[in-house]
Amino acid sequence: MSKQTAAAARPLSPHLQIYRLIPTMVMSILHRITGGALYFGTLLLAWWLIAAASSEQAFDIANAFFGSWIGRLILFGYTWALLHHLLGGIRHLIWDTCTWMGKETSTRLAWATIIGSVGLTILVWFAGYAARGAF
Repeated sequence: MSKQTAAAARPLSPHLQIYRLIPTMVMSILHRITGGALYFGTLLLAWWLIAAASSEQAFDIANAFFGSWIGRLILFGYTWALLHHLLGGIRHLIWDTCTWMGKETSTRLAWATIIGSVGLTILVWFAGYAARGAF
């Protein structure tokens, strides 16, 4: 059997064009992405804490960065990633008890995770600005 014939007879692996994205699949992917994002966001949090412990000048530089529009956007994304990862972890904890594992229930739980994370992020930022007296 030649190499060309052997290659043609081998089955093709499934790929993204074969699979239809479903909410639980998207939540699994987002859970992994937010876990990685939290790693880098925590490095920024450590930078801020080290700057606070170092000197007033270093702390002013860190605060200027986090007070800029890009810094606030990063903090907003970090807040969402933290809350999404938390709710995803709770979802997996529920599944560890072998409950709510049906197709419809797990899909509803996936939607609740995304809606809850967005809603809680907005609530946290609203409460933060309200406590600051920005309204």
